[in-house]
Amino acid sequence: MRVLVIGGDGYCGWATALYLSNRGHDVAILDSLIRRHWDAELCVETLTPIAPIQHRLQRWQDLTGKKISLYIGDICNYHFLERAMLEFQPEAIVHFGEQRSAPYSMIDREHAVFTQVNNVVGTLNLLYAIHTHNPDCHLVKLGTMGEYGTPNIDIEEGYITIEHNGRKDTLPYPKQPGSFYHLSKVHDSHNIHFACRTWGLRATDLNQGVVYGVLTEETGMDELLINRLDYDGIFGTALNRFCIQAAIGHPLTVYGKGGQTRGFLDIRDTVRCIELAINNPAAPGEFRVLNQFTEQFSVGDLAHKVQEAGKALGLKVEIQHLENPRVEKEEHYFNAKNTKLLDLGLQPHYLSDSLLDSLLNFAIKYKDRVDVNHILPKVKWRA
Repeated sequence: MRVLVIGGDGYCGWATALYLSNRGHDVAILDSLIRRHWDAELCVETLTPIAPIQHRLQRWQDLTGKKISLYIGDICNYHFLERAMLEFQPEAIVHFGEQRSAPYSMIDREHAVFTQVNNVVGTLNLLYAIHTHNPDCHLVKLGTMGEYGTPNIDIEEGYITIEHNGRKDTLPYPKQPGSFYHLSKVHDSHNIHFACRTWGLRATDLNQGVVYGVLTEETGMDELLINRLDYDGIFGTALNRFCIQAAIGHPLTVYGKGGQTRGFLDIRDTVRCIELAINNPAAPGEFRVLNQFTEQFSVGDLAHKVQEAGKALGLKVEIQHLENPRVEKEEHYFNAKNTKLLDLGLQPHYLSDSLLDSLLNFAIKYKDRVDVNHILPKVKWRA
């Protein structure tokens, strides 16, 4: 299949592009390379050394004989997007091309506005390009479990059947996003749903949990193919961040009480979920929502797991509870459904001692690249 991976230079996008290429798909990456610009803006680097995208793709072709095409540009520029779509003629589009950090979106007004314009306008441009030039193309959009928030009822997969005043209907699940970034994803979902209803487009929204890990079969082939691993207070996610903190002897930074519970999944399951969505497309006019995670943990539980795994490797690991910079419930009910991807054939990689050992050893290998000035959170929701 011809698959266009938008945002293919980023954490999930790079792993996905290589995975799909390795399985015989004709893959192209479309990316503005702005993720590298954000590192420069924040004066922080990923734990792992990331080569220029052209060098990465050449190394992939040298190793496998498989070519991944590259389009460098911004999907907020409709004319660029249109030209790329007309040239590549994708049968499926995997859309990772958004600003994906909640803290980044909460830095100030400028960053909030940028996040919403970049994410919402980019996706809206993409919908128009599909509708105008390739209406049979299947859009696989990376959403987020953060759209739902933490309701005091079970979280269904995209829709909920309700009865009101004696009448019943199935409606989109209510959204309670926790940042301007998460709000942008809600706006995306509404726009995509509308386009499917109105224009008969086909789309799958993958509401993804927090991803951990760095190695897939493909990114582990060569140092030039290695993936990002962010540890800073802006782009670093909980488990990856804890493992890096443990590796350098920094206390694990648990925000607030640590009872915040979320869905988590291994990066190897992210790429497999994308493949399953591509191989089993939504029907014309269907806006399909799949919750993409494999396990649920509280932040405090993760910290204790890393602490025990670190002790087994001879590391002294302490846990430090910080004042929570975010506005969120620190103790709450959380029970989300995630059966649809399992029904499609997902065989999850569950978090295990061996996986934690691998992550910790990986963090130890590159620990000299850590800048401790970027470990603590610097963005406050109420600021």
